[in-house]
Amino acid sequence: MKSRETLIRLKKFQVDEKRRRVAQIEAMIADFERMSVDLEHEIATEQERAGINDPTHFAYPTYAKAAIQRRENLTRSADELRVQLDDAKAQLGEAFEELKKVELLDERDQARERAEENAREQADLNSIGLMRARIGAVA
Repeated sequence: MKSRETLIRLKKFQVDEKRRRVAQIEAMIADFERMSVDLEHEIATEQERAGINDPTHFAYPTYAKAAIQRRENLTRSADELRVQLDDAKAQLGEAFEELKKVELLDERDQARERAEENAREQADLNSIGLMRARIGAVA
């Protein structure tokens, strides 16, 4: 029984680790999206200040060009993280299923043990009843 409890604790730990990984990736995606939106505002402000909206124009602000590149990199990174997120969610689902299987096995074993204990107790009570009946018949 001790090994089953250890296995359950291990599976719970694995599920928690997978859950933390999913949350970490989701937080990173949210941060990248927020930074991307901030860069978009900075690009718009820089374009407004310079009066040039065409990135191919020779006088287009260098800062806006660099911000556009950073925004594209962040978008690309967020897309890559979404793939990792899908994988992490699948791993979390698998770990959760494994935990449930072990917990169900443990519950089944405990129910069987309770049934066996109840049967032993009932057998003891039956033998006590038979002994009392015999004693009562003899007297």
